[in-house]
Amino acid sequence: MARSIDQNAYAGGLPNFRNLGILLRIGLIVNALAFAAAIVKSADLSGAWRQFIEICALVEPLLILSLLALAALNDLLRRLPYSAGAIAVVALELALTTGFYVEGRVLLGERPAPLERYWLLVALTTAALLAYFELRGRALSPALPEARLQALQARIRPHFLFNSINAVLSLIRQEPRRAEAALEDMAGLFRVLMADNRELTPLARELELCHQYIGIEQLRLGDRLKVEWHTDKAPRDALVPPLVLQPLLENAVYHGIEPRSEPGTVSIHVYALRDELHAVLRNPYRRDGDHHAGNKMALANIAERLQLHFDAEASLGTRSGADAFEVHIVMPYVKERDS
Repeated sequence: MARSIDQNAYAGGLPNFRNLGILLRIGLIVNALAFAAAIVKSADLSGAWRQFIEICALVEPLLILSLLALAALNDLLRRLPYSAGAIAVVALELALTTGFYVEGRVLLGERPAPLERYWLLVALTTAALLAYFELRGRALSPALPEARLQALQARIRPHFLFNSINAVLSLIRQEPRRAEAALEDMAGLFRVLMADNRELTPLARELELCHQYIGIEQLRLGDRLKVEWHTDKAPRDALVPPLVLQPLLENAVYHGIEPRSEPGTVSIHVYALRDELHAVLRNPYRRDGDHHAGNKMALANIAERLQLHFDAEASLGTRSGADAFEVHIVMPYVKERDS
């Protein structure tokens, strides 16, 4: 299988040191390494616990100082090429270690180990953390062509393409202007779906894409598909992962409207609450039948992309009732100047 040029390669980059999930992982890994060192230095479990407390007295102040410095310099570090940024992070940690060694003699005791030993430990730990986040980014990145094709197939179902074309064909003689507008919507929709969608996009563009998609679906479903848009208060300048809402709308139509003979309503509610962006989509739901196949795969695909962009600061939750299915996405309210 041929690879698309520069569409599947992982570009690499430093993690976002202002992301809560990244900071939490750094803290957990450093403390886990400290506990492992305490076990190695002790003969029994009670001794290991005392050693761990002593090690934490040294590690925690430097760890907190490092996290604060990395968060403050996050924008500058992430603008650098990956290799230069990694070197800058290691150099920063060595500088902080030196300052702590000089100013924190009280914590180090009367006979501290040579500074070079602390440098070595800090450099190895920092390098291990950078390698971990690099490997994690590669693992979550849709780098393989098979993963890319699978994601595209999850976003565009063949029945949607063929039915939309047939709906447009039926309009050409009777309503040529409406058919022309529908073809323009289809072209815009497929142009976005086939693009390289690894960067965040404005929420206004994502909502425009959703309107285009619903317009196409209403050509063939007519009055069976009703949509309630609660997006007047949505922050249009917010940045979101591309195709995070349109596939959910497609699921809502496919699983909630198509199996019904009577009309059904899909609602989409997008709003900002403090520093978070919320998107709630609700559609009719019937527990019987096999029309729900593939829904979990599409939701997992979106959840994984949210994790890739925002880590622990984003979430996707679902709730199904007797007659309705709801998807609730929460992500950080990121704007162009913040990214």
